[in-house]
Amino acid sequence: MFTGIVTDVGTVTELDQQGDLRARIKTAYETASIDIGASIASDGVCLTVIALGDDWYDVQISAETVSKTNLDRWQVGKRVNLERALKVGDELGGHIVSGHVDGVAEVVALEDEGDSTRVTLRAPKDLARFIAPKGSVALNGTSLTVNDVDGCDFGINFIPHTKEVTTWGDVALGDRINLEIDTLARYVARLADSAAFEAE
Repeated sequence: MFTGIVTDVGTVTELDQQGDLRARIKTAYETASIDIGASIASDGVCLTVIALGDDWYDVQISAETVSKTNLDRWQVGKRVNLERALKVGDELGGHIVSGHVDGVAEVVALEDEGDSTRVTLRAPKDLARFIAPKGSVALNGTSLTVNDVDGCDFGINFIPHTKEVTTWGDVALGDRINLEIDTLARYVARLADSAAFEAE
């Protein structure tokens, strides 16, 4: 489990396609405190550490994960939002995030509003119903509050701090973004569907 509070921005330094995709990520984390087999959310995708160095870790990424996320766009030099797994007693500053990406959203509009940036994203149609104004979403591993919703499009406002400490300062039109909907929204929708089914 994660919180969607990014604690480091890593850099992809190596990619090796041998069956599954293997990636090396340079990090500011103290790697001596990371265990082999630990989970680290990398752009919102929960990935398992399989090797460690002084300032890097390696992960192995299945073809299924690549097909369901934006990791197919990873290149050497790409900056990546990182978060280590939540420990009992840690502060829950964002919302509960599983690291299991539901789909990929597309950036369709950008507009500066003072020092902040308003980003409009288009969600896949089957996920749009789970996104509500003032609700939470995880985008590339960042816990964010939805400002408004219009069909499949939804808006997020990025303050300067968020842009500085995550990769959101690099956002561009057409970017494909890992989207994880709020678990609570999923269960509320499931309960509503069940109630409607029982009423029939």
